[in-house]
Amino acid sequence: MCLAGSLFLLWASRDIPQPALVPIGPAFYPRIVLSVTAVLSAAVLAGDFWRRRTAPAAPARVNYRLVLLTFLIFTVYVFVLPQLGYRLSTLLFVGTLQATLAPPRSARDWAIIGAVAGISMLATYYVFERYLNVLLPRGRLTAF
Repeated sequence: MCLAGSLFLLWASRDIPQPALVPIGPAFYPRIVLSVTAVLSAAVLAGDFWRRRTAPAAPARVNYRLVLLTFLIFTVYVFVLPQLGYRLSTLLFVGTLQATLAPPRSARDWAIIGAVAGISMLATYYVFERYLNVLLPRGRLTAF
């Protein structure tokens, strides 16, 4: 489905107009993401095709509690974003989601969660706010 969807959207992106004076148009980044998705999807399909399975894999057990918690954390993130701003909300969101999906067992695990949350927030902030000039939400409570 990912391969078919990304190929269809790549094909559909040919209708996005290219501005005459801008070297990188609005279709550039979506085409990169869709191309990477198509290549990775094809690699997964090829790996499944060439790998011989002797017995079907046991069906995975779905942890509905974890799925529900993930949606709840994301919902809280969406509602807190205008109040606290992108940077603080994203830092808290990534850290909370990491701690929920893989509960930390030591101080080292907490440090890794903090580092990954901080790096994720800073990387996305600088890519969108500084490089792509996309205005990210400032917090009403923090002005940050």
